[in-house]
Amino acid sequence: MAIKRETTVEAPQPRNIQRADMPPSEGFALVVDGRLKSSHHDEAAAKKAASDLLSRFPKLHVEIYNAATKTRSNV
Repeated sequence: MAIKRETTVEAPQPRNIQRADMPPSEGFALVVDGRLKSSHHDEAAAKKAASDLLSRFPKLHVEIYNAATKTRSNV
């Protein structure tokens, strides 16, 4: 006698992928040695991430990109 097993296929979750070569349209992003790395919702979180990164790797050139004004500021 064959046992039938029920299989359920879950729908894949929508992915929120941000391209690394395009600046974000909102929020703040870390620019490390001229390349966009991580995005943050507020400036305080971006500054904290930048200072943590600089404390571990002091020779990096880290900037914070503001998507609203499209400017970069040194840390």
